This record gives sequence, C-alpha cells and structure tokens, in this order.
Amino acid sequence: MSIPLDENLCLKLYERMLTIRMFEEKAIELFEHNLIRGNVHPCIGQEAVSAGVCATLRRDDYMLNTHRGHGNCIAKGADLKRMMAELLGKETGYCRGKGGSMHIADFEGGNLGANGIVGGGIPIAVGAGISVQNRGTDQVVVCFFGDGATNQGTFHESLNLAALWKLPVVFICENNQYGLSTPVREAVSIFRISDRAIAYGIPGVSLDGNDVIEVYTKTVEAVERARAGEGPALLDCVTYRFFGHFTGDPGRGINYRSKEEMNQWLDRCPVKQFKEQLFREKIVTEETGKAIEAKVRASIEEAVRFAKESPFPSPEETTQDLFLLK
Repeated sequence: MSIPLDENLCLKLYERMLTIRMFEEKAIELFEHNLIRGNVHPCIGQEAVSAGVCATLRRDDYMLNTHRGHGNCIAKGADLKRMMAELLGKETGYCRGKGGSMHIADFEGGNLGANGIVGGGIPIAVGAGISVQNRGTDQVVVCFFGDGATNQGTFHESLNLAALWKLPVVFICENNQYGLSTPVREAVSIFRISDRAIAYGIPGVSLDGNDVIEVYTKTVEAVERARAGEGPALLDCVTYRFFGHFTGDPGRGINYRSKEEMNQWLDRCPVKQFKEQLFREKIVTEETGKAIEAKVRASIEEAVRFAKESPFPSPEETTQDLFLLK
C-alpha cells in the first residue's frame, strides 16, 4: 500500500525522526563523558509518536511534556543548540542551564514545559485549554504522558473536566510498555488504555505508535475535532523505549525485559521502518537519504559545539528566576 501523505510531509517526518534519534544518541554519549549532570531519559524507539503528533500542530498551539521529552521538544520546533546547551547546564540553554534534561520549556514555541512528576503536566494542559477557551482562539493543547500516568488521579480528574467543558486538549499516551520497570500489563486493569476514554464520553483510540503515518493521521482527526470546539480525545500510542528508564538503567533483569522481547521491538524500529517505506515508494533515494543524514548529523554537531563553547551561569545567578520578588 502506498504512503497516503504528501512527499514533502514525509520527508519532514523522516528528518524529524532522524534528528530525534541522533540527538538522543549524542546526549547519551555526552552523559557517558560526564558532560551532562544528572540522568538522561532517552526516548529512542518512540520517535514516531513525537514526529507524528507535533507535525499536526501550529507554532501557537500548546504542548505539555514529560521527563522523557527531548523528542517532543524537537518535533515541536525547538532550537537544537539551546536544547543541547540546557542539557549541559549552560547559560544559553532554554532555562539558562537551570532546568536540565527534564525541564525544557519554550514558551515562544508553544512548549509550556516538561515535568519530572509523573502525570504532573496533565492538569496544566487542562488549565491551558481553559485559557484557550476563555480567549476564544482556535488553538489546541497537546499533552504527552506515559502509560504509568494513566493510573494517577490527575489523569482521571483532568479528563473528566476536559470532557465536561469540551476543552481543546488532545491527550497523548506514549505507551512504551513500562512505568520505570513495571510492565503496563501488571499495572493497568484493561487491555487498551484508550478504553479509559469511555468513562468520560470522549473518543479514545489505540494505535501503532511505531507507525508515524498512523500517528499523524489519527492525531489530525483529534486536533481538528478539538480545534472545532468538539472537545478532547485520548490517543494511546503503543510503542517501546529501546533503552532503560534512564541512562543508569540497563533495562534488563528478572521480571523486567527479556532479550527476546527487546529484539522483537528492535525489529520494528520506527525510524528504520519509515525509511524502508520511503525507499520503496522512491520518495527517498540512496543519494537523498545520505544527504538528509549528513544534514542532521551536522546540525547535532553544531549544537554540541555551541553548548560546549557556551558559559555556565554565574554564581550570582543562583537564585535568579527562582523566586517572585515584589
């Protein structure tokens, strides 16, 4: 079956997915060289969700993010140099080096910030949806969270209010099968997380989160519905993280992940799958494929150079931006 999307959009989606993959690989490398303090929570394996969802948004649409959110930031249009500088704790980063990997925000680009608390961004998304409704604009709010967050009270309270008030919020579950080391099958009482939408009378759909075309197509439907004032939807994007919970987690062990399971998902790598599709459809050739990879690699290296050359915040700025002083 041929790809039902515009060629330029396909190329954009592929480039975004490749950028996310290479950015995360570089972040892991920098962490291993002690250039990034604290842990990194890689989203490698989940690129199709980030790229597919954010390709449906306008710059003035809002996004709420998670601790595993570099891919979503990139897909929403964040500057790689400022992102990398933030990871390295530099003054030129999005949060002037004080937020780090888990707390990147870009208000100008509609990114209202990541949250290290599981489910912490969901009620904030509802608040953003209320602001859109009160101002009478046609903006949409997209909220990313993991499968573990769907067991939080904030998830249920937020979906209830969003449904009750028909808020323009699209709830995106990045269902990567594990809440830290707990399998979703041992933590959630239903087979499909999307079935939880039934309780609130809103659309809910589970989809292949490794298929960027399916993610994009289903998100378009939810975004258009929200933009038209018809209320929220819940998308359960079933995917898999190829690495452990964070850079210090090997991702294996008793009652965790077997080698067989990991290999099955590695065979369904979203970047590899989409690249092969594009080659079959002759949207990407060997020459253009290499050109895209070279372009992305150069942009990552430029971001690293910028971050390394940027200064750390001065000691005098320790409490700046932390307190509201009158």
